[in-house]
Amino acid sequence: MSISSRFFEMKRGRQPITVLTAYDAPTAKALAAAGIDLILVGDSLGTNFLGYASEQEVTLADIAHHVRAVRRGAPETPILADLPYATYDTPADAVANARSLIAAGADMVKFEGARPEIVRALCDAGIPVSGHIGLEPQHHVEKRLKGKTVEAANQLLADAIALDEAGIAMLILELIPEVVATRVSRAIAAPTIGIGAGRETDGQVLVITDVLGYTDAAFRHNRRFAEVGAAVREAAATYVDDVRERRFPAAGNVFAMPKAELALI
Repeated sequence: MSISSRFFEMKRGRQPITVLTAYDAPTAKALAAAGIDLILVGDSLGTNFLGYASEQEVTLADIAHHVRAVRRGAPETPILADLPYATYDTPADAVANARSLIAAGADMVKFEGARPEIVRALCDAGIPVSGHIGLEPQHHVEKRLKGKTVEAANQLLADAIALDEAGIAMLILELIPEVVATRVSRAIAAPTIGIGAGRETDGQVLVITDVLGYTDAAFRHNRRFAEVGAAVREAAATYVDDVRERRFPAAGNVFAMPKAELALI
């Protein structure tokens, strides 16, 4: 069964699709062991892992590098990779750049905005593609709720239908009212994956650093399932203290020379 067919079947069976981001092999390995359905190598790696000020700074080489790392950590798990900002300005650009991400190990690519012509070009090239509407991190400077008015909600619905008819395998809905996401999810054949889009989408995606509590940032759409940031800070501080106070390394951390060789010194 193809990746697209599997997720369409999950939607038809009302089985929620689980998606998380990952950018490195150890995290990907942990997500695969947890049974995640899909790993997203998203442009969120720029602001969450690479120290960039904006998603627009993420390059195709960045995404490809991290796709390869994730593939090594999760060899059997489907991977969705973001096409970075300005890499899909034309259908030809989208196809060429998507092929490089597929070659790196991705199974499907994603781009932002209501551009059915990009979907058709990728589908014609045999590349599964996910859409992404609502908040578009690459293009919207202000990270605010979208689709709040009737006009905006109707436009999102029309955009989703157009992308669906063009052949998307999946649609990310980010930061839109739950009622709008529900309408979209029921109107299109492709499975919808929500982030801040409520409870009625066909699946959910979150950013791994938000899930793990790497920073003190609190987002309404997120749930902190762990406090890894605090644990890292505590571990690092304890290490620094133990080295400075000569508690580490201890006797159990050192290696002895064989007695016969030691006697020759």
